[in-house]
Amino acid sequence: MSHTLIIAEKPSAAKSIAEALAEGGVKRYGEKEAYYEFSKGGKKFFVAPAVGHLFTLKQADKGWFYPVFNVEWVPSFKANKFASFSQPYYNNMEQLAKDANEVIIATDYDDEGEVIGYNILRFICGRKDAARMKFNTMTEEELVQSYEHLEKMNKNLIEAGLARHYMDFYWGISLTRALTLSIKAANKRFRILSTGRVQGPTLHFLAKHEKQINAFVPDPFWEVEMEVTIGKKKFPAEYAKGRIWNKSEAEKLLAKIKSAKNTTVHEVKTKILMQQPPVPYNTTALLADIYRYFGYTPQQSMGLTEVLYQAGLISYPRTSSEKLPPDINYKKILTKLSKQSAYTKDTQSLLGQKQLKPNEGKKTDAAHPAVYPTGEYKKLGSKHQKVYDLIVRRFMATFGEPAKRESQRVVLDVNGEIFAISGIRTLEPGWTSLYGAYSKREEIVLPSLKKGDKVAVSSTALAQKETQPPARYSQGSVLKEMEEHSLGTKATRAQIMQILYNRGYIIGNSIEVTELGMQLSEVLEKNVPDVISEKLTKHFEELTESIENGKIKHEAVLEEVKKELIRISEAFRKKEKKVGEELTKAVIATQDKQSKLGPCPSCKSMLKVHKNWRTGKRFVGCSGYPKGCRTGFPLPREGLIMSTDKMCEECKTPIIQVRLQGRRPFRMCLDPVCPTKSDWLDKKKLKEVQAESRRSSKEAEKLKCPGCG
Repeated sequence: MSHTLIIAEKPSAAKSIAEALAEGGVKRYGEKEAYYEFSKGGKKFFVAPAVGHLFTLKQADKGWFYPVFNVEWVPSFKANKFASFSQPYYNNMEQLAKDANEVIIATDYDDEGEVIGYNILRFICGRKDAARMKFNTMTEEELVQSYEHLEKMNKNLIEAGLARHYMDFYWGISLTRALTLSIKAANKRFRILSTGRVQGPTLHFLAKHEKQINAFVPDPFWEVEMEVTIGKKKFPAEYAKGRIWNKSEAEKLLAKIKSAKNTTVHEVKTKILMQQPPVPYNTTALLADIYRYFGYTPQQSMGLTEVLYQAGLISYPRTSSEKLPPDINYKKILTKLSKQSAYTKDTQSLLGQKQLKPNEGKKTDAAHPAVYPTGEYKKLGSKHQKVYDLIVRRFMATFGEPAKRESQRVVLDVNGEIFAISGIRTLEPGWTSLYGAYSKREEIVLPSLKKGDKVAVSSTALAQKETQPPARYSQGSVLKEMEEHSLGTKATRAQIMQILYNRGYIIGNSIEVTELGMQLSEVLEKNVPDVISEKLTKHFEELTESIENGKIKHEAVLEEVKKELIRISEAFRKKEKKVGEELTKAVIATQDKQSKLGPCPSCKSMLKVHKNWRTGKRFVGCSGYPKGCRTGFPLPREGLIMSTDKMCEECKTPIIQVRLQGRRPFRMCLDPVCPTKSDWLDKKKLKEVQAESRRSSKEAEKLKCPGCG
């Protein structure tokens, strides 16, 4: 019997679509790889998820060479063993496509989602076109509306998505092979080093910033500090001229004011500040704030927002827009939010306004509006709840009134020298009351003072300080910097950062470029600068946007990409051995540095990371072996191991940082039977093996965590 096949992007989306459209019950087939059957209007429907990309690009011919342009689309499970989980979903789709007389694409509405649907349509369904469900949220109401107002697939989005896939594949595989083969040409070593169209320029701008930090030479300066008492409160007063670069000059100033018991108010300056509400969240700003407030990595945050979207609680989280169109129905969303006790008071105040108009930014997105809550709610875990609350608060704050603040500067005369105390206070909270804990502002309320008043001097002091190097990027601020540099897209920036971490090019929450990352950036800049060119990356990004706007076809852009890669590859090949020699030195230096974890608790020699080449297991061994010290410890089987230069107070072993792909880094001491881990170790066993495990890596390897092995 014929039916309509609806293609969803993820399992949770398939379930939501079926439940929203069904007239009657929904029948589920399968367990983990489920798909759904329902009826509507007397017609039979199946909804099947694609679990992301069911197809991927793969080199069509054999051989390790570069550049690579002969590629083909193949099922993901055939190209990569790690994608084997997708095979049952592929089989389901293939089976359901056989009797389908109509196909509807219901993947996420962006270039990625359009390519996912298009590939299934042409390779499995054998069709060139299909109807399209277009929605911003996964709420039942919007899913029904999107079905009732079906559109056509967006050919321009398909073209743009295909262009990005081909472009990134050509660029990534060709240049990664060039780097890897250069090392092999130099010394017969095989070590994969990767770069890419966005990865290379991103690493380079981080490396340039790292150079500025490393090259920074601090300059000493002095500050004369004074504290005054007004009533019962004390306030710090700053020297009007700020930093003093000459010590003797600073000492003279201190001597001049030290004897003063009082200071005279010379002038009182006040200024009213009107702070406009924030603009709605786009992806970059949202991920940056999630990191700022909660410390979740960008990739982790994307996962959290995706869950909220699939649950129908927020709109599509991948967007460049800072605008909220009226057709999302502000009043309806706020009314729904008012049913949640945490937002009742604030939403009611907004609903009482004559007009609901959000404060919007300049950035737009043709596919989706800014991120907003739908008003729906389900019970959430703590991390999801935090992110949800931030999105709700931001949405409400955009409708708030400007916040009115007063800044005050009191100028003081101390024996002819000018100092000042500053205060700031909120007169009208406006939107900040809606934003809750995320709008905390400094409040320094000064007592009422007028010219000629006497203010008591509590203390004076001279402080020597140094200028500070440029601040390191955080995982939140770097996303905004990537956006400013036109590096990556709203959907890829978090992934690019994760790749740089996974490759060992950068480390730390305050981002530090490793020796390997620095050397790779320098070698590429010196020998093949186009690989790290922001200008070239921006050029191709602009061309991709032109495809999306229907101004150019993707084939024309790919021809230009090929010409550039051929030119870059020819230049690279001429310097292949030289590049390989320089990169080999960087690889060895980085590996050596990363392998040193800290002093051995037994003999104070260096503990280093080793690998058993027979079993593949990593472990920590003492450099004092084989002279006598046999101290050793097991290591997690996966993840990048980094030293923290810190020691555990309990077991006196080094504390390491472990970074697993897609997860937040964690820290642990090396001793598996350290008392800090006694919550999962039997106390009797702890006493029996504690001493021996510190001396023997063999014994230490016998101890396994009951949770993860």
